[in-house]
Amino acid sequence: MGNTAKVVQEPAMDRNLFNKWFDDRMAEREAAHVPSMTIIATKGTLDMAYPPFILSSTAAAMGWDVSVFFTFYGLNLLKKDLDLEISPLGNPAMPMKMPVGPEWLRKMNMNIPNTIMANVPGFEKMASGMMKKTMKDKGVATIEELRSLCLEADVKLLACQMTVDLFTMDQSEFIPEIQDWIGAASFLPTAQKADVSLFI
Repeated sequence: MGNTAKVVQEPAMDRNLFNKWFDDRMAEREAAHVPSMTIIATKGTLDMAYPPFILSSTAAAMGWDVSVFFTFYGLNLLKKDLDLEISPLGNPAMPMKMPVGPEWLRKMNMNIPNTIMANVPGFEKMASGMMKKTMKDKGVATIEELRSLCLEADVKLLACQMTVDLFTMDQSEFIPEIQDWIGAASFLPTAQKADVSLFI
């Protein structure tokens, strides 16, 4: 008769032991993970300049890895000279409040019809001035200050080279701290891996 091979069965791993090992490995992985956020900034008005800089500086202060891709009109937020204005025309969600005058006037929402905003010369300048004064009175940081905070916190500011070429801009118009001049194909892999991606 032929020899029969003896089959040795390994003892099954204790399920509780495995679950503890797995939970420990996942906890270590989570503790070592650095959260990341990417933002695509597309608008260059005063009111729309705040969200990308506030969100990115806050996330960076929390220890996140943050990259902001400035494209189209958002690229204006990286210029050396910032002369940003708001455009109340066609913006029904933006009631204006007077930053000066009696208390009752300051509390009133000034819903001004588009026809007036479009036909009154200098209305955009006046609205921008009111917004800047309100922000100053409330102690809100300027865009320049927020941008500096982002740079101090190592937020990666990325400029869209295609937009620069499209609008025949010159790189000398922009702050030297821009990390890179790239296109969408270079930015998208970073956005794909980020924990949070925002389009502003």
